[in-house]
Amino acid sequence: MELRHIRYFLAVAEERNVTRAAEKLGIGQPPLSQQIHALEDELGVRLFRRTGHGVVLTEAGEAFAVDAKRIMADARIAIENAQSAGRGEIGQFNIGFTESAAFNPVVSKLIRAYRQAYPNVTLTLAEGNTAQLLSYLDDGRVDVAFVRLGSVSPAGVQFDHIAIEPMKVVLPITHRLAKKRRIDLSQLADDPFVMLPREASPTLHDVIVGACRDAGFDPIEGQQAPQLSSVVNLVAAEFGVSIVPASVCQIQVEGVVYNDVAGKAIPIRLALASRIDTMPAKTANFLAIARTFASPIE
Repeated sequence: MELRHIRYFLAVAEERNVTRAAEKLGIGQPPLSQQIHALEDELGVRLFRRTGHGVVLTEAGEAFAVDAKRIMADARIAIENAQSAGRGEIGQFNIGFTESAAFNPVVSKLIRAYRQAYPNVTLTLAEGNTAQLLSYLDDGRVDVAFVRLGSVSPAGVQFDHIAIEPMKVVLPITHRLAKKRRIDLSQLADDPFVMLPREASPTLHDVIVGACRDAGFDPIEGQQAPQLSSVVNLVAAEFGVSIVPASVCQIQVEGVVYNDVAGKAIPIRLALASRIDTMPAKTANFLAIARTFASPIE
């Protein structure tokens, strides 16, 4: 039995006339009669009884019509669901983000806009460092990931620019420079730096080291921290100083101050990573919205 047989049956049942049903379906009357007879032979029951004006459903036909309508309705729903999924309008979408990315206002605005545009897509969020997120992207655990963009792009990954933000110095409140509005990085040459391990966040690590070297010194790498919030807490505990993206200043911890960098700003870029080899409609839709929120590249 095929769906067309059920469609033919329902057309005849609705019109109560094979000729009118054939005209409605756009096929000839003899082929339609043959299909109805074939369906009856397959079921082993008569579905219609002939009258002087056409046909009427038998008791078996009445029973079959109930389920036939449900089957056709389910088929329409299946088709609509498949088409919606093909357009990226339903399903699940997995977004990864670094801790610092979560504080960037562009990220929350972008996700909110996507949810409004595609309310029937279920979002799941996964936090991790850059290395973890790129691994998640590779094995399909996330569809896109907000990461700090470095100079090296892993194979099979594309990066869409989202935002550029300055870096800030974070100091213990007891530090000799804590009350200065702007800090010359060369003044921190003798301070230990609390930093994330390079393998966890190579871009952030390299930006900090590069900024210090531009200021004339190699930073003294002190206590390592597993995540940026831990960096701030360790600075508060006077393990050293650090440099963090400006959005991290939203982490308000007693015992620290955030200061601007004197001279030329130290920029760090936020990007949206996605796989090149596969681009489902949901990912393409998210990237399209992301590009409308991206700040100009300076």
